[in-house]
Amino acid sequence: MKRVYTGKTKDVYELDNGHYLLQFKDDVTGENGVFDPGANTVGLSIEGAGKAGLRLTTYFFEKCHEHGIPTHFVDSDIEARTMTVVPASVFGDGLEVICRFRATGSFMRRYGKYAQEGQTLDAFVEVTLKDDDRQDPPISADALDMLGILTKDEYAVLKQRTQEIAQVVKAELDQKGIDLYDIKLEFGRDQDGQIILIDEISGGNMRAYYNGAYVEPLKLTDMIVGL
Repeated sequence: MKRVYTGKTKDVYELDNGHYLLQFKDDVTGENGVFDPGANTVGLSIEGAGKAGLRLTTYFFEKCHEHGIPTHFVDSDIEARTMTVVPASVFGDGLEVICRFRATGSFMRRYGKYAQEGQTLDAFVEVTLKDDDRQDPPISADALDMLGILTKDEYAVLKQRTQEIAQVVKAELDQKGIDLYDIKLEFGRDQDGQIILIDEISGGNMRAYYNGAYVEPLKLTDMIVGL
């Protein structure tokens, strides 16, 4: 295998059959040793986070397929912490798409003058550029179109799929009495130009609360699918 990308939370390898292999790590994003799914730096390493992330990702990608939502997922090997995916190209140098059901994190840092912590939001979709130097700035649909990153028609698809996926995840968490505050997703184009979900859906990509208390990524995986 040829390693083609070294990321914060996973490495990417090219396979001989044209597919790619994602190797999940125990590193998670955050700042000053505190986990934050919206952060653009590795904040800490949690033993077992890679395997837990892959287990939950596999579960939710399969749920997406059941709902007819296209993803890059082919299969996974939980013990090896690897996932096989189809090739996909990202938009520009990459976008992160956040769906928010409650106000917290960077939403409060930006809009705290008008919002209250934990305030209910109506599946609010926010797109940010993957740009560490500029701290992943938010970008509008108009700007994405004008800069040639994403057309307005593609943005409409991106927003719809983001809300569909987030609602699938939220429904699963609701069954366990878990409150999903927000979730971060990534998308790309497959070889036919179709917009598909890529990357992962794990505890490291979302904020969830149970009885008012934040649920750590490993605990979230255990509550949904077990460790």
